[in-house]
Amino acid sequence: MATIKAYHAHIYFDADTLEQARGLCEEARDRFGAEMGRMHERPVGPHPCWSCQLAFGPDLFADIVPWLALNRDGLVVFLHPETGDHLADHTEHAIWMGAKLELDTSIF
Repeated sequence: MATIKAYHAHIYFDADTLEQARGLCEEARDRFGAEMGRMHERPVGPHPCWSCQLAFGPDLFADIVPWLALNRDGLVVFLHPETGDHLADHTEHAIWMGAKLELDTSIF
């Protein structure tokens, strides 16, 4: 079995939900110590929407994931482990909260 080194939660948003997403990401950073990435106001990498990444270790999974599920307030959250197999991490190992969107996996 692959070893999970970390997790990434990508919070998807648009112009209307930018501040809502920023608030959610900042609260996750402050409450749990998750590393908050930039607020990308364009699709980046395989992501089809604007997004912000929250990075955290496996030790925080049981705290952050339920909190995101209860506090995402309609935002789509794409969550995946970091095992070193980027394609599998973004497809087979992925967890979606809200709508499941199509990623551009051609970059892998």
